[in-house]
Amino acid sequence: MQIPIFTVDAFTNRPFCGNPAAVCLLENDLDEDLHQKIATEMNLSETAFIRKLHPADDFTKSSCFGLRWFTPANEVPLCGHATLASAAVLFHIKKNTNSVLTFVTLSGELKTRQEKDHIVLDLPLYPTYPQELQEMEELIKAAVGDMVVQDLRYSPDTKNLLVRLSDAYERSVLEKLQVSAQHFLSAEKTGKVAGLILTLKGKSNGKDKGHDFYSRYFAPWYGILEDPVTGSAHAVLSSYWSEHLGKKEMLAFQCSRRGGELKIAQRNDGRVEIAGHFSIVLKGIL
Repeated sequence: MQIPIFTVDAFTNRPFCGNPAAVCLLENDLDEDLHQKIATEMNLSETAFIRKLHPADDFTKSSCFGLRWFTPANEVPLCGHATLASAAVLFHIKKNTNSVLTFVTLSGELKTRQEKDHIVLDLPLYPTYPQELQEMEELIKAAVGDMVVQDLRYSPDTKNLLVRLSDAYERSVLEKLQVSAQHFLSAEKTGKVAGLILTLKGKSNGKDKGHDFYSRYFAPWYGILEDPVTGSAHAVLSSYWSEHLGKKEMLAFQCSRRGGELKIAQRNDGRVEIAGHFSIVLKGIL
């Protein structure tokens, strides 16, 4: 079997920035174990598999497809950047003629559309709840040492722990922070956490102008020490920062080494639209 495969850098308009995802187009059903083997071989934070829901479906003409995401270690219920990458392949390589594409996933139906040079993801919005510092003290110390934590929240839907650093810190402090995410595995004793978000309020001065908040994301529980730009984490961050900034529309930047920008628009129906650029860097046959 030959499988068309692509690498797309999401949430950036420049190659080798943003978050890379592999995208496989499945003309036929794939043996279940091959999904994980291919994702492990690609060794990117996510490999996406787009499949036809009916034999007569067509990657150029149909508007609804199945979509699954695998890290090098396991399958995940939601991945924003690999969904954006999948839409980019269908819209720009397969020249799909529909204005909206729907993906049937473990997180329900996800819709994507093109808007100028962005692709817009329609994602669920995940609320966060106050979290006792004492319960997570060892994990937080492993993540940020003695830095001042201003707020601590937990998202039960995504099992993400959100750690907000003090507003006194600059963006450069978050960027330069040395994090050994491998230590999170032994430091997290509750079994509640599968991802850790560090976040910081934006400052409207100098190079920070325009960004409402910053973040970094770590998921060693999924085999990803640090994810470069994380759409699903922003479905959590959007909920938190909208509440704290009193804004529905925000511009976010994820401060990984590769870096990426996300445009956020919170809707009134419990969903959030997250938009980003993309760059297609590789086309091949598996």
